[in-house]
Amino acid sequence: MPGKKLNEAHRKNQTFSKAGFKTYKIYIEHIRYKFPLFVQVKGDTITDFFARLPAYFLHDIFHQSLINRIGKQDIYKKVEEQAVYIWKNKKGLSHIYSGGCTITCFPIYYSVKKDESDFGDGYVPLMEKLN
Repeated sequence: MPGKKLNEAHRKNQTFSKAGFKTYKIYIEHIRYKFPLFVQVKGDTITDFFARLPAYFLHDIFHQSLINRIGKQDIYKKVEEQAVYIWKNKKGLSHIYSGGCTITCFPIYYSVKKDESDFGDGYVPLMEKLN
């Protein structure tokens, strides 16, 4: 999570670096899934992360698990068959989750960032960098 230290073992796959911020690609692995997690750090402190979630995750279960952990979202925006859920300033962090529906509903991405003013000039959240 943002504000914590990035484990040295995860500093193998540096993707890009700019203005003192480094981005690493880490894989989250479990028995049934493997997906990339992009983590941005300044020094050794995590500023934010972005995860592209597997389409076979169930949206209802993932969204409910976020609600159970951080409460009901502050903003909900739906455009056609995709929705974005935003939790503002929950313990100093902003959470952004996106899900979509076709025949079934599935998560698209999940991102968490710390307040931008904590990191000074040159900080660009991963959501903007990857957009």
